[in-house]
Amino acid sequence: MEVFQATSRKRETYEVQFAYSPLWECALGIAAVTNSRLIHTLEKSETYWEELKGSLSKNLLQHLDYVEKNNTWKALLQLLHHCESNKLNEFCSYIDLLQSSNFKFTCLPYVGREFQHVRESAAVGDESAILELKRITSENPFFPQYIEFISKADTNKLKAHLIEVMTLWYETVIRPELERTNQILQTDYESKIQMKEKMSSEELVQWATGGVNYLPEPSVHKVLLIPQFVYRPWNIEADMEETKVFYYPVSNESISPNDKYMPNTFLVQKHKALGDEIRLRIVKLLAESDRSLQELTEQLNMNKTTIHHHLKTLRAAKLVEMNGVKYSLKANVIDLLFKELDQYIKK
Repeated sequence: MEVFQATSRKRETYEVQFAYSPLWECALGIAAVTNSRLIHTLEKSETYWEELKGSLSKNLLQHLDYVEKNNTWKALLQLLHHCESNKLNEFCSYIDLLQSSNFKFTCLPYVGREFQHVRESAAVGDESAILELKRITSENPFFPQYIEFISKADTNKLKAHLIEVMTLWYETVIRPELERTNQILQTDYESKIQMKEKMSSEELVQWATGGVNYLPEPSVHKVLLIPQFVYRPWNIEADMEETKVFYYPVSNESISPNDKYMPNTFLVQKHKALGDEIRLRIVKLLAESDRSLQELTEQLNMNKTTIHHHLKTLRAAKLVEMNGVKYSLKANVIDLLFKELDQYIKK
């Protein structure tokens, strides 16, 4: 059906904000080292993590086992979002001084404004609320178990654990590299702030995260972008009150700030992906309309294995995505590529 546009109202979007702190890096490092399912996919090698674990105290290792069992890294991230200080001692004091119900409410995941009353009841141990919150989050791989644990945990023991694991990891892993870590995070933060004036909110999120196409959602008015080094190359997504959070991987040039010729990894990947005749043909076809693997195979008169290989390369470069059974060119990806190249050349 044809639609006659009789309005000047623009589509609503969100505001992008940035924050950085070595405390985020600390909590995410604890999350990374205890994620046995993903640790082999991180940029830092498995050997690095094995050697790191071998250097840790018995006390810290015991706390990390507790983190892995109960996913208490999530509680650290939740609490960091509500503490205004970037200093470790003030963050620990903040945890210590929280009343039990407020503490547990903050640790529990945000699942929507309409369920805040359920979250509040679960925080004080209401069994029906705990079950409801678990039902709401049943599709998440660890939320139900985490909700059960947080709601029924001894508050003082949980506080003591969070304070100690955060302190021990910070003193052992973060403090020796604190100056470099701060430099990396600040450099990336400043480079993203510079691009805020040149891109729309959605383009900025897509560029910073290396390809996440996050469209506005009802009741989400802000996107918070937090640079992180330890979890590269992964983006970690979270929800807070009226806010979508992305802990995004810092760029290559932020790791080597004194080398102005160092390009962003995602920029290199995209140009490499486009440096092939067949892949350029695929991009042009997808710019016209979404197409299935079969349609691309017929259009290009090539076998499915070859086309699938090229599509895999384009998807890895965050240029193409799946839309049901069809492939599509990511929104604004070509326009954004020119802006990324311009930022690199003129920096």
